[in-house]
Formats: sequence, structure tokens, C-alpha cells
Amino acid sequence: MTPPTDSAPTPDASGPTPSTEPAITARDLVKTFTGRSGTVEAVRGVNLTVSQGEVFGFLGPNGAGKSTTVRMLTTLTGITGGSATVAGVDVATDPDGVRHKIGVALQEAGLDMRQTGRELVVLQARLFGLSRADARTRAEELLELVELTDAADRLIKGYSGGMKRRLDLASALVHRPDVLFLDEPTTGLDPASRLVVWDEVRRINAKGTTVFLTTQYLEEADQLCERLAIIDDGTIVTEGTPASLKADLRARRGLDADPTLDDVFLDVTGRQRERRAGEVSEVAS
Repeated sequence: MTPPTDSAPTPDASGPTPSTEPAITARDLVKTFTGRSGTVEAVRGVNLTVSQGEVFGFLGPNGAGKSTTVRMLTTLTGITGGSATVAGVDVATDPDGVRHKIGVALQEAGLDMRQTGRELVVLQARLFGLSRADARTRAEELLELVELTDAADRLIKGYSGGMKRRLDLASALVHRPDVLFLDEPTTGLDPASRLVVWDEVRRINAKGTTVFLTTQYLEEADQLCERLAIIDDGTIVTEGTPASLKADLRARRGLDADPTLDDVFLDVTGRQRERRAGEVSEVAS
């Protein structure tokens, strides 16, 4: 992500600072856009609480308000109504303070193909205020964390898609953020690379970083997330652990077998599956 505009404090070597406060709160969060066709309410009163140390999933159909909510929480767009805090800092009144506390790895990794992996991570660390020596040390730690030590001195243009995603994760972690926002981190990756990124997310979380994950892959949310929320038409339509959401659907529908998280998603967003000639397609109800 883009570093804060003012001078950032040198990160403490111990990693994210433990706290009893929630990692993320959103209260009646609203975002409206005004255009020639009138006012569009993209987010309509979202309420969320994410605990410290969680891997929290945020799911929703295209156009549901998922990306807009994330952009508000990461200070990339303003809040129309309501309030939000990230790592105890108010998003609206102190956006730069939030940027000191978060890391963001977007779907399209902003990597300079002319640099080596090591050069990119060192540069990012320097932009966040680390000395030359500390930046080199931090780069070594992160390249080892994401298992890119052997490729550290190769140009990024020669990296595979999975390697680029892992390097983007390392870049987002240079200042030891309290909260890491991951926007569809495995989109476009092959199954093997996807599993590697899953392992990296678990390893990052195990070191104390709260992870806020958006994904289009329901299996990914089921594997990684302790809790998740599904947004549709600008509002949260369900929230809970993957196991509790599946158990609730089974009980409500009187199903003989356990449903999948895909089934939960389709149920709460008002969609259903239609089968034709052995193929499965999604259609609106």
C-alpha cells in the first residue's frame, strides 16, 4: 500500500502490539455516490466487529458493496455516514494514523517489474521510515517468511503469479501492521500456488496480525476464516463461523447432509443453482 504521508515511527521488532480493543469496528457505515442518474447508496448501514488476531472473511456478490466497504476501512475513499475504527484509530478523523497501522495487498499487485524482490521490499521498508540496515534486515525476515529467499535477487518480471502475490504480501508487512487487508489474494492462481498463499496467510496470522480477507473462492473462506460476513445490496445478510452458518442452513432446510459454504452463500444472497446437462450455473431466484 502507499506509505503514510508523514514520518512513520520505526516499527517495534516484537510485531503487532497486543490490545483488548477490537481490530476493526464499523457502526452504521454508509457510502453514497452521486452521478447523473442520481444518488446510489453503495453501502447501507454496515455493522462489523473483528477481534484481534482473527482471520475474518468478507464475502459478497459483485456490486454488493464489498469493495466499497474495504476502501472505506483502508482510507481509500471517504465515509458518507456512520463510523469506523481500525486498530483503535478512527478512520474518518485520523486516516493517516490508520495507514500506520495497516497493510494492504490489493488484487493487482503494484510491483515494479524492473526491481528484484529484495530491492522492492527494502525500498518499501525505507519509505516507512526504517534505516538502511534495518530495512535490509526486515527484507531478509520477510523474504524468508514468504519463502522467496532463493529468488530474492531475481527480477520480479521473471516471477510466477504465485511468487508475485507472496512478494506483495511481504511488501505489505514491512512495518508490522496490526491489521492486514487482503483483496482476493489468490485470484488467477493455479491450485498449487493458491495453497502456498494459504500457508503464508496462516503463518502471518500466527505471528499476531489480524487478517481481513475478501475472496470470491468460498473454499478459501472455509479453510482460512474463523468468522465471516456476507454482504449483499449494501447490507450484511449473515455473519458467523463457517461451521455455524452451515449448521444453521442444514437445520433450516432440514437437509440430510452438511451443506457447503457455497450453499450458504447462494441461500443468503437469494440465488440458487440450476443444473443443465451436467453443468452448474448460478441464476437469480
